[in-house]
Parts: sequence; C-alpha cells; structure tokens
Amino acid sequence: MQIKPSINRLGEKAILLQWDFNITPENLNWLLSVKQILQQQIVKSKVQVVNTYNSLLIIYNYSIENIYNDFRALKSYDFTGSSSEDFKGKLYRLPVCYDVEFGLDLDELARRNSLTISEIIHLHTQPIYTLYFMGFLPGFLYLGGMNERLKISRKNEPRKSVLKGAVGIAENQTGIYPNSSPAGWQIIGNCPVELFNAHTENPCPFKAGDQIQFYSVSKQEYAKIKQKIEDGIFELKPESHA
Repeated sequence: MQIKPSINRLGEKAILLQWDFNITPENLNWLLSVKQILQQQIVKSKVQVVNTYNSLLIIYNYSIENIYNDFRALKSYDFTGSSSEDFKGKLYRLPVCYDVEFGLDLDELARRNSLTISEIIHLHTQPIYTLYFMGFLPGFLYLGGMNERLKISRKNEPRKSVLKGAVGIAENQTGIYPNSSPAGWQIIGNCPVELFNAHTENPCPFKAGDQIQFYSVSKQEYAKIKQKIEDGIFELKPESHA
C-alpha cells in the first residue's frame, strides 16, 4: 500500500490528499485513522474532512492562502507511522423490495450475467457491505463487498430520474439513491427507509465504517414500512454484530 499521499490544493478552500491503494475494509480503517489524526493533530483550524475510497479532502471556511502552515505540515508529515484502528461501526439491516415495479434493470442484469431474478436477490442480500463514504447526493451510501457475480457496468444513457430509495449497482458497488434524481446505475429494487432528512438533528444516521445488510421484502411489506415512516413511527436501529 502506498503510504505517502499526493497532496494538492483543490480550489481556494481545500487540500486533497490521495493514495494509490486497493479498496478494502482494512485500507478504509487506515484511511479513517489518518482522517482522525488530521482532525486532532495536524490541522488546527476548524475544518471538514471528507473521505472517499482512497482520498481525504480538507475543506476550510476561508481562503487557503491563510493556511500554508497546514499545507507544509501535511507535506512533511510521516504517514508511515500511522497505525490502523478498527473503525468497524454499527450494523444496519435495510429492507429492499425487488419487485419488477422497482427493479427496472433486473431483467438486463439477469440476461447479461446469466442469473435468475431469485439468484440476484440472494446474491445481493447475502453480503454484509462496508460503507466507504457518502457522496454524489447527501445520504448516498457507497457500499463495497458486493458479490462479483453481480458486477455490471453503468448504463450507457443515464435515466433522467429514479424514485427515492432506488437501489442500484455500478461495477462492483451497490448503493441507494436517497432522493429522486438522475441515475446512471442499474436499478434492481427500492428501499423505503429514509436515508437523509435535512430537517432532523442528525440528517444521516450512517457514517464511514458502518455495515449494511439488505433483506428482501414483498410489495405489501414495503407498503407497510412506507406507511410507518410517513406516520413517524418507524425507527431505524443498529443491530449487534454476530
């Protein structure tokens, strides 16, 4: 694994650190450990630090011209001494309805990957996924650990809009669209759970390092969960790890 990152300014108010390593839960733990070090030891200003699969973005509230000390500190920091902590977070189980009404690309995935619909559902609900980061839309979860048999490219022509809660696959990732939006991923189902609500104290209950497992529900069960959410009586609770 490359330990020393490339460090560059990104616009007037951000510094980008990028590493060249494989996407694994172990490397995510190391990256989150470095993120913690940046927040606690190196960057003294109040900033936002955002991670992706292999990078950290430090976002400042003011022009980077005022923070060259931080830039120099990052350039000189010895990342080889950074140890990896276990950031395995909470485990959430999320319902997904794989009915053809929601699974717009189930047939295409089945045809291209020589699978039955039942096999797709089984393969998608079997793993416990790692949440690597959130992006694209507030609350969009980028989940790794998907079965290779489900791997499929993005759509050649993105849809102009998909339903809120659409569950998609792109290459070796799976994720959920937290709101209705344009979408280039292959859509295989829908999750009724609210992933992001800007009007609550904690808009998104998830964080990098959390784990997600899907379970299949019928259209009737999906409708019941949806109604509970609308009535304000549905509560998403993390589960204990096995």
